[in-house]
Amino acid sequence: MSESEIPPESRPVDVYLDLLRVRMDTEDYRLLLRVVEPVLEAIDEHRLSGLDLALDGGDEELPQEVRDEAALVIATAVTGRMDNEVVELEVDETGPIRVVTDAATAADPSRLGEIADFIRDRHRQNEELRGIAEASGLPTDF
Repeated sequence: MSESEIPPESRPVDVYLDLLRVRMDTEDYRLLLRVVEPVLEAIDEHRLSGLDLALDGGDEELPQEVRDEAALVIATAVTGRMDNEVVELEVDETGPIRVVTDAATAADPSRLGEIADFIRDRHRQNEELRGIAEASGLPTDF
């Protein structure tokens, strides 16, 4: 479904959730909602900047498919686009990293390489800061 096919009274995220409800196993869909509802509420209330996002199921293990769909639901809510994709990048320093991006970027190896480079640089910066914090006696769990 393209954005031009979305009824005017609907938000893309609502349409996407309706499609998932039909496509997903009932229990997986319930898990998905439990993960994304607080985030969607925060987006609606414009308080996303202070929210710590963790795509996990709390006490129970969340299947990777549900995690991926949760990331796509949140991306749809934030961007208003339904062409987002989850892409796995191999980053030497950290191992595989899953990112959400638009379809054009997902299909462009050059852009994916730039994203992986950014993640590598960010990881190195975090490790340097962690070392500085440790040497200074400050908390290192950021």
